[in-house]
Amino acid sequence: MQYSLLAPGKRLRPVLSLLTCEAILGEYRPAMDCGAALEMIHCYSLIHDDLPAMDDDDLRRGRPTCHIQFDEATAILAGDALQAYAFQVVLESDLTPEQKVGACQILAVAAGAEGMVGGQVDDLLAETQGGDAEFLMAIHRRKTGAMIRASALMGVEAAGGSDSDRHAFRKYGDSIGIAFQIADDLLDVEGSCENTGKRTGKDQSRGKLTYPSFWGVEESRRKAECYIEEALESLQGYGEAALPLRQLARYIIERSQ
Repeated sequence: MQYSLLAPGKRLRPVLSLLTCEAILGEYRPAMDCGAALEMIHCYSLIHDDLPAMDDDDLRRGRPTCHIQFDEATAILAGDALQAYAFQVVLESDLTPEQKVGACQILAVAAGAEGMVGGQVDDLLAETQGGDAEFLMAIHRRKTGAMIRASALMGVEAAGGSDSDRHAFRKYGDSIGIAFQIADDLLDVEGSCENTGKRTGKDQSRGKLTYPSFWGVEESRRKAECYIEEALESLQGYGEAALPLRQLARYIIERSQ
């Protein structure tokens, strides 16, 4: 669990949760446990995603994947334990009982059949059965987008935010979630193993549905820019407090890993 959870990485989801809380409340600390839980769920999904039965990857974050470093059974159990521990951390946090319930419900929906897991099922299905652009969008709104949206919404929950805050940050999370996936698809085409810390070029070899495969590199990049602009528009009511979130949105499509 420590080997995978503490490996070098972007920590995008916990950072997003903290910055959202700070933009609303002026303080990020109430979202610390939510951020840890989000990274645990994300990490468990990566451990399982790398298994031979799924994407069969041997490199993650510049190091051997969990099942390569240890073995498949240990990797499965490490992922299972991280998933359970995520909810334990939220339930043992200093949030109010209502906030704990709200945060756990957001996380459970995003991580389960309606979100990340359901998106992964359809992603695997598309490798053999194909699909159109609409199916691709549906996959990534769940496989990647659901957890990024949940990161923002858990920050709102930790801050004790309003319905207006939930609406704004749901839109922000949805927009940067799609932009993030487009950037990931572009990195698989244009990036290097040294920069990304994982094998590149594998999407095309596996017949995966990707944004560049439908729209090409330049149009995919343009679409990502449009989603970032949508994300920035959703932050208009937050002034200087949302500056780090604006910077995070730009980073998502300018990153090299």
